[in-house]
Amino acid sequence: MAAEPHIVIEDLLMAYGDRVIQHDLNFTINRGDIFVIMGGSGCGKSTLLRHMVGLQEPERGRVLYNGVSFWHSEQIEREQIMRRFGILYQSGALWSSMTLAGNIALPLEQYTDLHTKEIQELVSLKLALVGLAGFEDYYPSEISGGMRKRAGLARAMALDPEILFFDEPSAGLDPISAKLLDDLILELRDSLGATVVIVTHELASIFAIGNNSVFLDATEKTMIAQGDPKKILAETDNPVVRNFLTRGMAQGV
Repeated sequence: MAAEPHIVIEDLLMAYGDRVIQHDLNFTINRGDIFVIMGGSGCGKSTLLRHMVGLQEPERGRVLYNGVSFWHSEQIEREQIMRRFGILYQSGALWSSMTLAGNIALPLEQYTDLHTKEIQELVSLKLALVGLAGFEDYYPSEISGGMRKRAGLARAMALDPEILFFDEPSAGLDPISAKLLDDLILELRDSLGATVVIVTHELASIFAIGNNSVFLDATEKTMIAQGDPKKILAETDNPVVRNFLTRGMAQGV
């Protein structure tokens, strides 16, 4: 099947006042991609994510969803686009005073007309999808870090989003938990048909699940590579990109 553009970034300039973070960003994320935003510390990965999810307006350029320019749309249209997002933050960002069921039910209560019983059934389904069946009445403090990430993912999926955004999903996890989370992301992408955008510097995750990517460079302040991470590693002659992608790994990945 031909690739179908889902998100398009055109001539994006990110800056804080006179300080340019990244300029001339141009790339396309196709429907069903697991797209990795990668690069060294301080290059603007999380800033780019904020521009994409509606938290920060770019200085210049466009972020298009299905051909619609997000930042050039009216507020009501931006809100409709954002309803199609699910976002998993680094910490999981769960409400500590609410059970897992309460956390996942919150967006369903706010943005749907579903009855209480229907919401309860959906909450149980979402928790089951991430391997947390039976944990509805647990509080975030009562479960492990890896389980909190999975609970955060269940909440991100509450409204059946067509795009899932992850900000450093493996941060703070041990290698086994990180691998399980990677496997879960792959399973959810395949079962839900969602497009996934991930900010990460974790090489294991980049090569295990990413099929498309962009590499941001803090020195050049622009993108210096894009495409399948494995193909980038095999073909790049840029020492910055190669050093990043071979950090602690064999050259022949």
